[in-house]
Formats: sequence, structure tokens, C-alpha cells
Amino acid sequence: MSISFNSLEKSLIEQRKNTHEICRLFAKSPSKGNLKRLKDTFAQCGEQVVIEAGFHCDYGSGIKIGDRTFININCTMLDAPLSDAQITIGDDCLLGPNVQILAVSHAVNPTERLAKANFAAPINIGNNVWIGAGAIILAGIKVADNAVIGAGAIVTKDVAANTLVAGNPAVKIKDL
Repeated sequence: MSISFNSLEKSLIEQRKNTHEICRLFAKSPSKGNLKRLKDTFAQCGEQVVIEAGFHCDYGSGIKIGDRTFININCTMLDAPLSDAQITIGDDCLLGPNVQILAVSHAVNPTERLAKANFAAPINIGNNVWIGAGAIILAGIKVADNAVIGAGAIVTKDVAANTLVAGNPAVKIKDL
């Protein structure tokens, strides 16, 4: 189920602006201090989480990351400032370069789109999940434990535990 919100509200524009500046500083200088500032924007960030330079998110407050997760270069997480539409990533996950996790979208209906409303739906990524380079995870998706998302896949449906999916749209290749 998706939730509507207006990203053009003054307070949300300000929050995005502040978070984008933290992301820009981290991209320019991925120091421990800038990494700490970035992690502090998240709703939750576990122990031993590694985030490489080029990370981008909209709010940060809509992101929860478990322990020992590795996020490679140029990851984009479009999160929403809504508690019912979090991006949740479990423990021991691997996100390849250029992965996009997109919990926010726009209306398909042109009239609704003109109203400037955004829609968000939670994304839940289980434990020990590997998301290959350039993969895209869309709003409302659940990726269960031990799954593998092939490089370049576009995930439009939930992914079962212990499976490999790949392609556009992503389809099950095999059980693991």
C-alpha cells in the first residue's frame, strides 16, 4: 500500500536540502566525520556499516540499516519522511555500485501527477542479501533473506528467500 505526501512542503524541502548537503560533503570527502554525519541522518544504522562515496538519499530519516552491511559507490536511496514507508536493510547485506532503492514515486494518472503528490511504499530487504551492480528496487518490494539480485535487474515484485533473480523485469533464475 502506498502513502501520499507532498514533497514541496517547506519543511520537507528544507530537510532534503540539509540531507543533500550532508551527502555532497560525504561524496567530496568521505572522512569519518562526514560518514558519521550521514549515518546520523538515518532512522537507524547498525554496527560496522560501510558506505562508499557517492551515496545519496533524500531525507535519511526513512532509512534503517542493520549490522555489517556494505554499500558500494554511487548508491541512491529515495526515502520518504514517513514512518510507514521506510527503507529497511537487514544485517550482512552487500549492495553493489550504482544500486538504486526507490521507495518514492509519482502517480501514473496524469491528473494526480499534476497535483504534485509523491507516493511512497516501504522497501524491506532481509538479511544476507546481495544486490548486484546497477540493480533497481522499486517501492513496495520485499526481498527475503539470502536472496541475490543480479546486476542490472529491475525488481518489480517481491523476491523469495534463497533465490536468484535477474533481468528487466527481474524474474527467478534459480533457488540457492
